[in-house]
Parts: sequence; C-alpha cells; structure tokens
Amino acid sequence: MSDPKTGTLRAHIRVLWTFARPHSGAILLGLALGLITTGAALATPLATKWVMDSLGGNLDLSKPIGLLLILLVVGSAAAFAQWYVLGRTAERIVLNARVSLVERFFRAKLQQIHRFRTGELVTRVTSDTVLLREAATTSVVQIINGIVSVVGTVILMAVLDVPLVLATLAAVLLVGAILGGIMPLIGKADRQAQEALGDLGGSLEGGIRAIRTVKSSRAEDRVIDDVNAQAHIAAKHSLRSVLISSTAWTIAAVGIQLVIIAILGIGAWRISEGALAVSTLVAFLLYAYNLIDPVSDMTMAFTQLQSGLAAAARIHETEDLALEDVTARAGGSHLKPLSTDAVLELENITARYDDATTPALNGVSLSIPRTGHTAFVGPSGAGKTSIFSLLLRFLEPESGTVKLDGVSYQDWNIDEVRRRIAYVEQETPVVPGTVRENVNFRDPAASEEEIWAALEAVHLADTVRALPEGLETSVAATNLSGGERQRLAVARALIRAPEVLLLDEATAQLDGITEAAIQTAIAEAAARGAVVTIAHRLSTVVDADTIFIIDDGQVRDSGTHAALYQRDELYREFIAALRISV
Repeated sequence: MSDPKTGTLRAHIRVLWTFARPHSGAILLGLALGLITTGAALATPLATKWVMDSLGGNLDLSKPIGLLLILLVVGSAAAFAQWYVLGRTAERIVLNARVSLVERFFRAKLQQIHRFRTGELVTRVTSDTVLLREAATTSVVQIINGIVSVVGTVILMAVLDVPLVLATLAAVLLVGAILGGIMPLIGKADRQAQEALGDLGGSLEGGIRAIRTVKSSRAEDRVIDDVNAQAHIAAKHSLRSVLISSTAWTIAAVGIQLVIIAILGIGAWRISEGALAVSTLVAFLLYAYNLIDPVSDMTMAFTQLQSGLAAAARIHETEDLALEDVTARAGGSHLKPLSTDAVLELENITARYDDATTPALNGVSLSIPRTGHTAFVGPSGAGKTSIFSLLLRFLEPESGTVKLDGVSYQDWNIDEVRRRIAYVEQETPVVPGTVRENVNFRDPAASEEEIWAALEAVHLADTVRALPEGLETSVAATNLSGGERQRLAVARALIRAPEVLLLDEATAQLDGITEAAIQTAIAEAAARGAVVTIAHRLSTVVDADTIFIIDDGQVRDSGTHAALYQRDELYREFIAALRISV
C-alpha cells in the first residue's frame, strides 16, 4: 500500500510539473548555464594552485592568471544569462498559472465555486502563484547545480588529498542529515501559513464588502479584531516558518565553518609532517569555501521548494472543480423547437444542492408563458432562487425535465439557454469597467442608441450624462448609490429586448417614482417576452399576470393577485405583513 503522504507529495510535484513542463526547454537552458558557472567555479582553485606552484619555480604567470580571468568572465556571463533566463521563465510560469486558475474559477460550475470564499480564491491567484515561481524554476536548477557542485568539489578534493576529503565528507554528511530532518518542518509551516493567509483574505474581503453594514452597526472594533486575529494566526505560522528556516540556514553555515576549521587544523598538521604542500592546502581550502555557496543555495532552494509545494497543495485543491461545458448537448445534436404557449416549463422537478440532505425543490411543475409577467413569492428559503438557478442551469435537476420551447434542456447547450435569458440578481453587482461596459455587458455589440434607451428606461440617463466622462466613466470612480447601481443592473438586462427576463427583487432599493418607471419598463418587456420576478415586496408583483406561491420547495398555489388573496391564507398573510391595501 502506498504512503498517503508520498502520494500527496507526488501529486503536488505533478502540479509543479504541469506549470513547468511548457517551459522545460528554458529550464534546461538555465540548468546548462548553471553547470557552466559551476564548472568555472570548480576550475578556479586548480588555477590558483597553478599560480602558486608557478611562484616557486619562477615560471611564467601569464597563463595561470589568464586562465583565472577567462574563468571569471565565462562564469560571470553564464551566471547572468542563467538568472535572466530563469527569471523570465519564472514570470511566465506565474502568468500561466494565474491564467489557468482564473479560467478554471470562472468556468467552474457555480456550486463548485461556492465551496470557496472569495478571499481564498484571490489568494490562490495572487500569492500562491508567486510561491510556485521559484519552486518550479530556480529551486530545481539550484538543487541540481548544488549537487553537481558538491560532488565535483568532493571529487577534486579527493584528487588533492584523501585524508582531508574524508574528514570533510564526515562533517558534510552530518550537516546534511540534520537539514534533512528540518526540511519537512518548513513545508508544514509554510502550508499552515498559506492556509492562514487565505483565511485572512476571506475575512478581510467579507468585511470590506459589508463596510456599510459594519459601520452602521458600530461593529468596526469587532470586525477589526476578527481580521487582526486572522492576521496574528498567519503571522504565527509565518514566524514559525522563519524560525525553522533560520535554524536550517544557521546549521548549514556553522557546519561549513566547522569544516573549514577542521581542514585548517588537519592540513596544518599534515604540512608539518611534510605530507602536504602549502599550495595543495590553499586549493583545498578554496574548494571547502566553494562548498558554502552550493550548500547555502541548496538550503534556500529546498526552503523555496517546500513553500512552492505548499502553494501547489492549495492550487491542487482547485483541480477537481467540475467545469461547465457550455457547448455540449446531452440529449442530441438536432433541435426541433415546438410551437408551444410556454417558453419555459418545469415538469415534476426535484433538485438538491451538493451535500444537501433534503431537496431544494420537490416535485415542482409550472410553465412560463412566452409573454407576460410571472411572479414567484414565498418565504425565504422556499425555493424561489433555486427555480432561477434551474432556469439558468446553475443547478441541474435530480429528476424531472426543464424545457425551453417545448424541448428538454438536455437538447440545448448551456450557452444557447443563457443567451436567451437576461438575469438581474438580488445584489445587482456592477462589474469592473466603465458605465458603457456595464450596460452592454450581456451584448458588447449593443449600439449607442440601445445603451441610452436602456438608461432612459431606468431613469439613469441624466445621472450618467452628468458624470465626468459620461458612458466612459469608470464605475469604481463614481459615487453611484445602491439604487443607481440597481438601476444600472436592470438597464444591463434590458439591452436587446431579451426573450426571458429574470428579476430577483430588482426594485428593492428604489424610491417610489423610480420604481414606477422601472415597472413601466418591465411591463413593456413583458409585452414583448417573458418577465419572471422573485419578490419579497409584493408591491412589485400585484399586477403580475400569474403569481406562483412557492413554499417548502413546492408550488403551493398559483393565479392572479385577486384570486390568490381570496383563497390562499399564506398569501393573505404576506399582504397583511407588508401592509398592502387591496
């Protein structure tokens, strides 16, 4: 049976390799340049010994000095080229990792994305990908170069003097064994630090998103304490990583210094015995000093690799996100839309969310006419939003059939379904960009006239004209109120007269006059196509052609406002609670 830890490590290394593989040629070039640098460093002590031997024999120093200069130039040029090649490759790996993650997040099924907090996803795209950079390029090359340098140095030391090299090896192996026991601790600490950083990002993002609520609730101190508590946890794990890394560095540095002291002592004794030449000891000491850089580099590289593997572990968590295939049709490739009165139908639908024990919808059947205003009302959690999720294919039914134009959703692809539906969600978010980009977000080809017509319909045109750059004003730079942002979202949905318009309490933040104007725009849209409204304010749906009462995942009743008020007690309770006159 395989070791789970080993299997997990291999999985994380595979994640690293996934991002590094397209750049394997550049990484190999960096490795080759590093080996040239290492070769120049290995040859330098021998050239130095040649210089010293030349002094004793009154030989020409030009050749050994010339060789030293050539080694310096070649080694420096190769080192510069290596750092540039690997640095450029590392940045490309970061870019590719970020592009891959962003693609995965936005194309994943909605329920899959909801497993993560927004701050966690941002952390994976930002800081985790940076940790991958060094792990996937420089760390690997430094480890290989370090191994070659250490092995080459030891071999050349053995050529110079076997007793000295045996003493050196004993000390190096002892230091290596200690470092080998410390490295896994660095990896664990880095993983915990990254997880804590993700929690910090999630807490901070949530607090900033709800900043108005925080301030109005006089909860600044509580939110600050919560976020700072996460910051302290992240700092605690980071400091632990720093402590362990510092210990590893110190052990490596002290170990090398002890090796130097031992070489000096043993070498001086062998010189006094006439068993060793001074030039040989000098060359041997230079090789010993040459061990400092590769050992230090390998220590740093292993530390970076551990951090990169910790980041790979977090990125690996997103690999099993189920992606939407917006172009595939499960039922067939040829559509034969039927001529029916209903544009959308639900037939005996049962649906549940991932990991839910009870269904969100249970045996729901209803139809939505091609034109007219259909409304869903009911208690919170009754299943109204779940119906919208079904219609938008954010949620797939466990049983039953959803139909568009009389044809099962399985015979339409996701893109075809969503192209015919405009949706205004309850939070009515604006998207990053200009006012123009927000209004024509559903259809970038919308004309200037269509954009202004949509803004006029929601009484927002004058406000936009007063902005510094009109349609080209960045939404982030404006002081649009919550109601204005809501109207902007409705304008976005009205572009190009959608066949089906889904509104999730689209007038919740509007004043009475503006709400009346939007209701007029909704009535015009209902005359051309289907308008479906979810409302907790019944004032927005009392004039709907059909009202469905959704209760406990089922259709309790349906009809006009007047009919439901006469026969349905729950509906009358809604009316009474909202103090709506009839």
